Amino acid sequence: MIKSVLVVCVGNICRSPAGERLIANSCPNLRVESAGIAALEGHAADNDMSAVAAKAGLSLDGHVARQFTAEIAAEFDLILALEKGHIRVISEKAPAVSGKTMLLAQWMDEQEIADPYRQSPEFHQLVFDQLSAACAAWSQKLGA
Repeated sequence: MIKSVLVVCVGNICRSPAGERLIANSCPNLRVESAGIAALEGHAADNDMSAVAAKAGLSLDGHVARQFTAEIAAEFDLILALEKGHIRVISEKAPAVSGKTMLLAQWMDEQEIADPYRQSPEFHQLVFDQLSAACAAWSQKLGA
């Protein structure tokens, strides 16, 4: 049974914080956190992503970016990455977790969700919509 989920992107300021909060809101019995494979450690969530999330009623307040490590990964039952390349990096840094690492958009034809960092607010909205759909699919699988 899955009791904990780690959402992983690159900087841990756009996609993974939003994914973390989306899953946590729909699956309150799960421990859900996020990290980045090249995290902007100590940074808050991206302003544009925070604004898009807020419009949807989701707060990214209090988020602090952190670096993905094998030690962090070992604490979680499921690791959800945003891109196939992230899965490769996760497997290299933490080979023991490769069997429990999947794409966040696994249930959406395994598509990758692009990084909106330093892109337009409209692109942030598109990415947030993809994150919302992918997280809703995971929430169903996780028993929300």
